[in-house]
Amino acid sequence: MPELPDVEHFRRHLAETSLGRSIEDVTIRNAKVLALPGTRLRQALQGRRMTRTRRHGKQLLVELDDGRWLALRFGMTGRLLHFKDAADDPAYDRVRLDFADGSHLAFEDRRQLGRIAVIADADDFIRQQKLGPDALDSKLDAAAFTALFAANRATAKAALMDQTLVSGIGNIFSDEILFQAGIHPQAQVKALDRADLARLYRTTRKVLQIAVARGGGSEEGADKLPKGFLTPRREAGARCPHCRGRIETLKFSGRTAYLCPPCQTIGAPRSRSRRTKAAR
Repeated sequence: MPELPDVEHFRRHLAETSLGRSIEDVTIRNAKVLALPGTRLRQALQGRRMTRTRRHGKQLLVELDDGRWLALRFGMTGRLLHFKDAADDPAYDRVRLDFADGSHLAFEDRRQLGRIAVIADADDFIRQQKLGPDALDSKLDAAAFTALFAANRATAKAALMDQTLVSGIGNIFSDEILFQAGIHPQAQVKALDRADLARLYRTTRKVLQIAVARGGGSEEGADKLPKGFLTPRREAGARCPHCRGRIETLKFSGRTAYLCPPCQTIGAPRSRSRRTKAAR
């Protein structure tokens, strides 16, 4: 599933290729991804130009020249692709913006779990979706992060993935963050001390910033991440990039978590050992 780094890459791709272009038509190949009737989407977009972009967690928000916003959520398999040659139109193109200059921007989504909407106000939309602060928001400092997490009664992995707590982190990057911080995914957040929470904050920022800078994503682009990252080794039996031990898996609410138990001892169930070394 696209997570914060992926959506940031989509945002940059759209900003670099599509802002300012006049939308001549909207081609809808599958309305399942629409949050409004196709006729209304066309009416909202035809003749308009996209003027600026904004990302909040996994949501991409694009302002139109009439003040409204296009809201894009990518679900499990969504992505954006700008192209000029019709032969480059992706196989799972669900909605396509056709620009007056002959180029196109496709919303590709193989599993059709993404969502496209037109909204009046970006801030109101974020509040209505009950989204927590973006994980890379400059206003989310260590004190604010600690305050949010200190009162949480979930496991560390569940808390990181809770979009109402902090927005942008999903299954894959929660594993990476916890691995780099040395925290077990089943650690109870309420049992973590302030040093652990500070480590979790620093590691969250560092992992996401590195992924964005390198163009590495949750699935596509995983090979661009550092050799010391867990994400490119997300398969049972793979070797830990730090201790060379075997990567193991756990089930969390129908999802699979990947971890290295010898490296992730903080908060490990039925274990008193604590890893105090600073996050890598």
